[in-house]
Amino acid sequence: MTATPTAAPPAAGRTAPATPRTAARVLAGRVGLLGGLGVALLVALVLGAGHGQLDVPPNEVVGSVLHRLGLDWGPVPSHPQGESTLWQVRFPRVAMAALAGAALATAGALMQGVFGNPLAEPGVVGVSSGAAVAAASVIVLDLTFAGTWTVAVCAFLGGLVTTVLVYVMSRDGGRTEVVTLVLTGIALNAVTSAGLAFLMFLGDTQAREEIVFWQLGSLNGSRWEQVGVVAPLAVGGILVALLLAPRLDLLALGDRAARHVGVDVERLRMTTIVAVAVLTAAAVSFCGIIAFVGLVVPHLVRLVAGPGHRLLVPASALGGAVLLVVADLWARTAIEYADLPIGMLTSLVGGPFFFWLLRRARRTAGGWA
Repeated sequence: MTATPTAAPPAAGRTAPATPRTAARVLAGRVGLLGGLGVALLVALVLGAGHGQLDVPPNEVVGSVLHRLGLDWGPVPSHPQGESTLWQVRFPRVAMAALAGAALATAGALMQGVFGNPLAEPGVVGVSSGAAVAAASVIVLDLTFAGTWTVAVCAFLGGLVTTVLVYVMSRDGGRTEVVTLVLTGIALNAVTSAGLAFLMFLGDTQAREEIVFWQLGSLNGSRWEQVGVVAPLAVGGILVALLLAPRLDLLALGDRAARHVGVDVERLRMTTIVAVAVLTAAAVSFCGIIAFVGLVVPHLVRLVAGPGHRLLVPASALGGAVLLVVADLWARTAIEYADLPIGMLTSLVGGPFFFWLLRRARRTAGGWA
């Protein structure tokens, strides 16, 4: 009778102090990761805005921003064209790169969570191509029913349709197999490639050049007006992803377990699919097809932070923004007086990474025979 009361307090005394320390370490790790990525993004934005054919020192870049904010701190660009270059060319471009990278990486994290598959990514499974086909249709048919939002609206609809098709065709018995997902992506990419080719056949020379721009992916010519269209879509999609993150953690336990704790599984999946379509439209609407960002970034974040979506989603957004800003800087400066397609560069890095993931998934599954 007395053994149990005497044994319990020491056990409680041993475990209780460890819990706050563990929680503090976890919190410190999360803050450190997000803070580090935030600092890296700021550094990348400053360097990306300053480097190019006309170099502007980092202190002058920061000084220009502070003066625009009404703070008389730091030097302004000394070159006569420095101020106009920053605000008319560089800042819109790096802002577009950060928004597109954050949108693609967040969309990849959401797709991997809702499909339960590490190979899900908007570019790999054809969602980006579907959105690009819809955007190319606007170019060829010269549609203007929504003003400056016409391309974004049609890209959203194209991304939504292809995301739903991927979801319906790749799932069987409540799960998504690696082979089914990859083959579904191959089929959809083939269909969308044919659609883009047909639109190129129908369009004039200018339309064909713009469609080629979609296929290669580029941030060249980004303007503040375009940033104003992309920003609400990207920020809104990321906020929705943050709200969905706790329920995606429960979904990872399985549909039955998620239902037992009150999660409406089908509603969660459809909401996530719409969020993925919005984020993909934000990235594709003016930047074209930029593949593998949504595949590489969430996996790198998982290696550091684990699979929990509460941290994975915001860290992926920041990591995607950093990656694409740095990739765009590389595209502008790798070859003098040349602007390489950024989609080509991300594919050069992401292709081998995808192959490695494919091999690892096969080993984990014990073969696909």
